[in-house]
Amino acid sequence: MTSPRLATYAVKGTTRYGAVVDGGLVDLSARHGKDYPTLRDVIVAGKLLKFAEEAAGCAPDHAVGDITWLPPVPAPEKIICIGVNYPDRNAEYRDGQDAPKYPSMFMRSPRSFVGHETPLVRPRASHQLDYEGEIVLVIGKAGRHIPESSALDHIAAITLCNEGSVRDWLRHAKFNVTQGKNFDSSGSLGPWLVPYTNEAQIADIRLTTRVNGELRQDDRTSRLIFPFRYLLHYISTFATLVPGDIIVTGTPTGAGARFDPPRYLKPGDVVEVETDGIGTLHNGVVDEA
Repeated sequence: MTSPRLATYAVKGTTRYGAVVDGGLVDLSARHGKDYPTLRDVIVAGKLLKFAEEAAGCAPDHAVGDITWLPPVPAPEKIICIGVNYPDRNAEYRDGQDAPKYPSMFMRSPRSFVGHETPLVRPRASHQLDYEGEIVLVIGKAGRHIPESSALDHIAAITLCNEGSVRDWLRHAKFNVTQGKNFDSSGSLGPWLVPYTNEAQIADIRLTTRVNGELRQDDRTSRLIFPFRYLLHYISTFATLVPGDIIVTGTPTGAGARFDPPRYLKPGDVVEVETDGIGTLHNGVVDEA
């Protein structure tokens, strides 16, 4: 049985949200847009699963071929990304250091992401655009100082990310990675949200990334250095998590920078980030105009 799926998309330049069903999308914004203008408003109201179930028996309003997929959560307050969160990723750095005591993290801007089936943009400033397949937690309930025991109750949905990075811009300054993580349209989010229902749904997800059909990344969430419960607890120690916040939870070993020689993305490449239970996030690559 396919999990319920909700997406943000555009039709003829107008942004909509809806449920993904066989044959297309049911336009939920036409039914509920007055009370809930965006999918983020649906998250705030705690109605993701209700609206998805409501649409299950409906005929689609839009064919997939007539839409443009957008990042599922419009205008999130925060996009927090976790670095080095799979055991083999720590070893990839070859710095002799043990696994970190606390998670590494950084922020990204919404403009640095595109949606499903929209090309990533290799910037003029660098040809070192790299891929990073990741699983995303979308916050559904606000919280500060969240205990690990109840942390998963704050999740509204899960989705996928290609957390595209411009490698030589990650170390432009002494400490920060912000520049290399925030080039316009360098990463992607989507294709849709799958409402979160229970821990079994996320405890042992297999996450893979393929480039032009070749398997490059392959790991499981059961192996995370910092599990989902801990991440939400830790982040909420310093920041209030609010509905619609996006937590990008880390990428497995196998990014292009780690090959010898490196295998960066180039125009014409196709990247697929995939998990069972969510689906496949699919993006091509183009050069910046």
